[in-house]
Amino acid sequence: MSEHASESSTRRHATSGRVLVAYASAAGSTAGIAERIARRIESSGHAVACRPADAADLTGVDALVLGSAVHSMAWLPAASDALRQAAAAGVPVWCFSVGAVQPRGRLTRLMARQEARRVEAGFPPGAVVRDHQVFRGVVDMRGVAWWGRVFYRLVSGPPGDRRDWAAIDRWAVRVAAELNEGSHRRRSSG
Repeated sequence: MSEHASESSTRRHATSGRVLVAYASAAGSTAGIAERIARRIESSGHAVACRPADAADLTGVDALVLGSAVHSMAWLPAASDALRQAAAAGVPVWCFSVGAVQPRGRLTRLMARQEARRVEAGFPPGAVVRDHQVFRGVVDMRGVAWWGRVFYRLVSGPPGDRRDWAAIDRWAVRVAAELNEGSHRRRSSG
């Protein structure tokens, strides 16, 4: 989703909640996922902007969907900073991480859960995360030592674009439903 498209969407859906989808991407995989999520949430009637986390401005934002590539079981600094800002501002946050492990067997399910727990342990104090989902990204083995390539192949299969677009869409639709439910409650109580 281009920034221009996001801005026109903001004007078109001015009656619904403003949602910022922000991301920290190392090689573009996380950005692609964020854009897909933004389109799904926008289709539910919300004003949506999609931007890199280091350009995230929470002014006037009703909710934040924030994602990051995972390196060494941690988010990239720009995403952690944006989550810290959201915690300070009291903005509700839904998070997604983009990692490499595909949970398909007992060992890899354990590794994926461990990765998610380590990422969440790095979330700043005071951050209230409504949900945290882990997706796979694009895996590029160029520059990885031979033993790293062998290990990855054993636990996660071949490199390449491993994004599960159906799972990403399902999660985005669920977030949009929660956002719709939240804005309905705000209108009813106001």
